[in-house]
Amino acid sequence: MTSTNIVLTGKQQVAICNEDVPELSPGRLLVRTRVSLISTGTESICYRGEMDDGTHWHNWVQHPFHLGYSNVAEVEAVGDGVAGFEIGDRIFSGSPHHQLLMVDADQAFRIPDDISDEAAAWSKLAMIAQTGVRRAELAMGANVVIIGAGPLGQLLTQYVMVMGARQLLVVDPAESRLAMAQAHGATEVFCGSAADAATFVGDHTNGDLADVVFEATGNHAVFPMALPLVRQFGTLMLIGDSPVPSKQVLTADIITRQISVRGTHNESLEPGIATWSGAQQIELFYTYLQRHQMRVSDLITSRHAPDEAPAVYAKLMNDRADTVGVLFDWRGN
Repeated sequence: MTSTNIVLTGKQQVAICNEDVPELSPGRLLVRTRVSLISTGTESICYRGEMDDGTHWHNWVQHPFHLGYSNVAEVEAVGDGVAGFEIGDRIFSGSPHHQLLMVDADQAFRIPDDISDEAAAWSKLAMIAQTGVRRAELAMGANVVIIGAGPLGQLLTQYVMVMGARQLLVVDPAESRLAMAQAHGATEVFCGSAADAATFVGDHTNGDLADVVFEATGNHAVFPMALPLVRQFGTLMLIGDSPVPSKQVLTADIITRQISVRGTHNESLEPGIATWSGAQQIELFYTYLQRHQMRVSDLITSRHAPDEAPAVYAKLMNDRADTVGVLFDWRGN
């Protein structure tokens, strides 16, 4: 049995490959993909192939590299010893853009009937954003700035509003992304560079600046631009993951205004809040969708057949300003 897969075969080289599917083994599920969501920031970095030696990026992206980690699929066969799944169930997993694949049952999340394929495809990114909000330790009434209105920025916007922010200010150079952020709860938006946003942030926080700034771009140049937007004793959350951390520079704000800088990665949480596993965070995301406290299906900006992948990644590398959710639809394959 073979599967049609999207594979990064070399730097800036994506191919559609037919690859063998392993035999079904105990504890695993054979699934057929329905839709898969591109993590446009992460996968564009993988595609571009420019990263510091010795970083986790450099160690992770080894060619051939199987892109993707947001997969919605239907169960076609259940391995021995698996409980809780049946043929026909829809599941989410952090699996790549593959037509057919084996998934460890303990890494599969059953999708409720009232959650669409398109909404469930956001599960991994929603978990990453939720982890970042937990790490920020937001208080009710906080003034929050989000730099970058891409996929993570849009999810952060909604989580922060659920948390009860007083002001939620979103900064991005793309008007279309900002309009989307406003439709999902941003109180004010700034179209331009974070380097020019200090007056805007001050005007909307009574001069106090932000309790928390989320840097959601992963662009190394944004780090020093973000620090002046944080109030004294406030927090800068790095949720965007730069592939070239050697180019990130500190400013005097950290010492003179005693700003805390925190990083967040995937679902990893420190003791005290680590009881919120990735599975529990995805379940909570589904609850927010069901209650209409969040919505994500309208974040999809384009849909593509899998065989369009080479052109899709090439376009994302050159210009993704007007993209948020980019989806591969496998249901015709």
